[in-house]
Amino acid sequence: MITERQRIATNGVTLDVGLAGPADGPPVVLLHGFPETGRCWRHQVPVLAAAGWRVIVPDQRGYGRSDKPEGTAAYDIDVLVADIVGLLAALGHAEARWVGHDWGGAVTWWAAQHHPEVVRWFVVLNCPHPTLLARHLLTRPDQLRRSWYMLLFQVPGLAERSIRKHDYRGLQNGIVRTATPGAYPPEELEAYREAWAEPGALEAMLAWYRAGRRLLWSWDTTPIRPPGLVVWGRQDAALSPALAEPSVALCRTGRLAFVDEGTHWVQNDAPARVNALLREFLGDP
Repeated sequence: MITERQRIATNGVTLDVGLAGPADGPPVVLLHGFPETGRCWRHQVPVLAAAGWRVIVPDQRGYGRSDKPEGTAAYDIDVLVADIVGLLAALGHAEARWVGHDWGGAVTWWAAQHHPEVVRWFVVLNCPHPTLLARHLLTRPDQLRRSWYMLLFQVPGLAERSIRKHDYRGLQNGIVRTATPGAYPPEELEAYREAWAEPGALEAMLAWYRAGRRLLWSWDTTPIRPPGLVVWGRQDAALSPALAEPSVALCRTGRLAFVDEGTHWVQNDAPARVNALLREFLGDP
């Protein structure tokens, strides 16, 4: 589990960061997505720490007790990547292994493609390359149907009111309904509800989606240099498995592992399988 928490300044914000594992171990940074926090890695942190990795688990900007700057521009993907590059530098690391889920996966993809000097290897869970997702949203009706909520999130005020309705119960139910039974015990859902209720948190979380609109007009096929592993739960209700192979194809050295029983929340649905894949791909510290 997380053994230490620090408030670390990076790129004009301060992030709340969990740390585990030996202080002199090689770094691996775990990046959560929407609508979770670093808690989403609760099954992975103790395994990686016990193996000898220095595990770095930030709540990204806008989430939990990390800073929540106002304005959509503050959540541009280049800014989000710069947060993590600066975080690693503040901790004394020139590079790390990156692991990301959902929006954390998008940050990981972008870092691997545009800042390969700081990405030794990377693992992405249930997240396509962000510009590939944008292309599918424009051309594939099935993906647009799956991603209807992204359209709702573009409407300021309406999205916030919809999510806050009934004390965030709809957002909690959405996670439970699309995960395998028992993947999210009540205490985890309550911890997330408290995080969403932090002042400014919901507006900031939605700003990630609103800032992501610019990716609709971006298409970068620059080959991704660092070796990458994509882990994909086939039962993902939000993102089609058809996005996985084209994403891996952008990598010079890429591998794809499907988890048949996994949903979008694969590291919580099938933690033993995900942990085994991480240990195999990352190797020994």
